[in-house]
Amino acid sequence: MGRLQQFRLPDLGEGLTEGEILQWLVSPGDEVRLNQLIVEVETAKAAVEVPSPFAGVVHELHHAAGEVVDVGAPLITIDTDPAAGPLDAPDSGGTVAAQAAAGAAANPVESAAPKQAQAVGSRPEVLADTVPAGALIGETGANGRTATLVGYGPRAGAATRRPRTVRPAAPAPGPEPAPPPPATAARVSAAAVGQAAARFAGAVPVLAKPPVRRLAKELGVDLAVLRGTGPHGTVSRADVEAAAGSDAEPAPPAEQQAAPAPPAEQQHDPATRERRIPVRGVRRMTAAAMVGSAFTAPHVTEFVTLDMTPTMELLPRLRALPEFAGVKVTPLLLVAKALLLAVRRHPEINASWDEAAQEIVVKDYVNLGIAAATPRGLVVPNLKDADAMSLAELAAALQALVTTAREGRTQPADMARGTITITNVGAYGVDNGTPILNPGESAILCLGAVRPMPWVHEGEIAVRQVTQLALSFDHRNVDGQLGSQFLADIARVLSDPSVALAWS
Repeated sequence: MGRLQQFRLPDLGEGLTEGEILQWLVSPGDEVRLNQLIVEVETAKAAVEVPSPFAGVVHELHHAAGEVVDVGAPLITIDTDPAAGPLDAPDSGGTVAAQAAAGAAANPVESAAPKQAQAVGSRPEVLADTVPAGALIGETGANGRTATLVGYGPRAGAATRRPRTVRPAAPAPGPEPAPPPPATAARVSAAAVGQAAARFAGAVPVLAKPPVRRLAKELGVDLAVLRGTGPHGTVSRADVEAAAGSDAEPAPPAEQQAAPAPPAEQQHDPATRERRIPVRGVRRMTAAAMVGSAFTAPHVTEFVTLDMTPTMELLPRLRALPEFAGVKVTPLLLVAKALLLAVRRHPEINASWDEAAQEIVVKDYVNLGIAAATPRGLVVPNLKDADAMSLAELAAALQALVTTAREGRTQPADMARGTITITNVGAYGVDNGTPILNPGESAILCLGAVRPMPWVHEGEIAVRQVTQLALSFDHRNVDGQLGSQFLADIARVLSDPSVALAWS
């Protein structure tokens, strides 16, 4: 196998053709492990962290952060045998270009076209010897195994884990020895997203969700030395907080955390006094989806104004319950629960329109979408089977969903197969709006700001907590009566939460 191995940008899911490099997690000269995260790429669906298919030392990064790379284009070159000495040594096998070509020839699948690539947004725990030697993807090699790691390709021989670098003993007094060649230096980039334990080179990457990694970074906890108590050894938030000590305070709510620093504002062109903003990735996909939805589905929007005081008074009582310890209890949570109860009473609202068959497809499950504004544009991740969750489970799932979305870590699978959506413009102090349907869905609920306002209560004017709800729906499969009844039921639960007991 060639010493220099070139890794090309794989298809990161659903036939996407390109991705923008957000940041490199390694630099030339860094030592990388098999499956170590090396680059963060944004596609039209989400930001994805890509793992390395090789162990060795980074030789070259073919594109800089901010560049858009086609699927199948060279991404990184890794020296898989740095112990052999500098690349320009007489025994190194020729020039760098020749070695790269030899590596590609020895591993045709690793340099293959995009059609042989596969999504790598998840972090597969793949050992170096799991790919059968000499077999193409889907074929069975001489050892009887089938090559399944699409996009990375088979190894030419039995791969072994690189030995841990041993720090030499202190030299005897005398002339200072020459430093080792850069190619053999055991270095790991400090930006390798939570992989703080570089001393464990060759170990399996730590399993932890992005919010947990962020918390560990804030509390100064080394994830690599923790034993995860979650599923399959995943490090949980509780594991991090326990490692930080009993005095560690939980992270503040998302709205109280310091907002990320905005990017430096680009200057206007002095000649035109204008500036242009490239529309890429998630933002471009969102723009196309909204145009398609607005001009395909006939939208109808209805509004209702309601006294939400009983619901607002219920919030502090719920927060005091042990079932809700450690999770946020917000108005959005109770609006989501009211919507789910209304869907149970009016299941036809939870549907989609099949244009080809000219049929209405009613779903027997609710994948509740929550529209979230992120630095990279609007995303709508959804809670799978939200209708089967208890209120406490719904609260925890909402908190995790919003946190992940704000960090730009939402995966394509989390945004697929949504059935109905909520958008919360009230978080920005806006009273209401006319939302556009998420493509493939029949309804979207807009929650406005909850404000103290004069209201006729029990025959007298009183200051009450008042809000507005707006419901946009696809008039092809949701008529005015169904839409009106659905919206009225949501308002009824929020005006009197005891109604939820009657409908549960």
